[in-house]
Amino acid sequence: MMQELLQLWFKSWRSIIEIILLCVGIYYGYLYFRGTRGAKVLTGLAIVFLTLTLISTLLNLVVIGWLLRSFSVFLAIALVVIFQPELRRGLAELGGHPIFSLTSEKRETVHDLAEAVTQLANKQFGALLAIERDTSIRVYEETGVTLDSDFSVELVLSIFHPKAALHDGGVIIRNGRIAAAACIFPVSQRETLDRSLGLRHRAALGLTEESDAVAIVVSEETGGISICHRRRIERNFTPETFRQRIGEILLHGHYEETAPEELAGEVDLPLTRDNPLVPHQEERSNDSLAV
Repeated sequence: MMQELLQLWFKSWRSIIEIILLCVGIYYGYLYFRGTRGAKVLTGLAIVFLTLTLISTLLNLVVIGWLLRSFSVFLAIALVVIFQPELRRGLAELGGHPIFSLTSEKRETVHDLAEAVTQLANKQFGALLAIERDTSIRVYEETGVTLDSDFSVELVLSIFHPKAALHDGGVIIRNGRIAAAACIFPVSQRETLDRSLGLRHRAALGLTEESDAVAIVVSEETGGISICHRRRIERNFTPETFRQRIGEILLHGHYEETAPEELAGEVDLPLTRDNPLVPHQEERSNDSLAV
């Protein structure tokens, strides 16, 4: 029996590996396209194609079968055009993987960033900061006001003061400097997102869907801190866990590694806020996510 199994493996090991690779590719493709605007289009095309193929096979409809085979090439080109945004984001995400990343932030910049975010959260100043990495986000910089100034805690607090002229929009940080403020970021259109997510959170997620930037959000209502990177959102940070997690992301593990779920529950969909940033602070709104 064992010998027969070994002979079967040696004869068909290529087919087995091929099936495994196809299953893995389909599974991760489903995870990536799930919740996107193109998911319904892909589902509809798959249903129509499979239905017509099944009918033509069962009823021996020669013309329909020939049409399906003839249009398969054009269908592949059509899929590339239809899913161009999703494919572009997927390739950008692959290229922005830490294995291929060429940039890292200085420890001093990470320390100042963590201090600025902590003070913003304690003062409940709504904020949106984006740290540019390998993929350029200058196209969004052009929508704001160019500053090109040294990064400092005081400057960040001044920008996001509720009465400041530049507090709306996001701040772009490049090479440890504040490149621009009041920038407009693309808003995520994922249908699986909680509708209670505020515009800052959606803009932060949208930016990470278009680039490998790391976005930080401070809620104006609750003072909660969130990190968006690689199309995911992590929330419920305290100042200590935020400092540790942002160090892991920007310094590529120079800080002590900790599982993301132990820090803030890293998931595609937001979690409820179980650990408030300021324990003794009363909630000002029943909607803990609105900003």
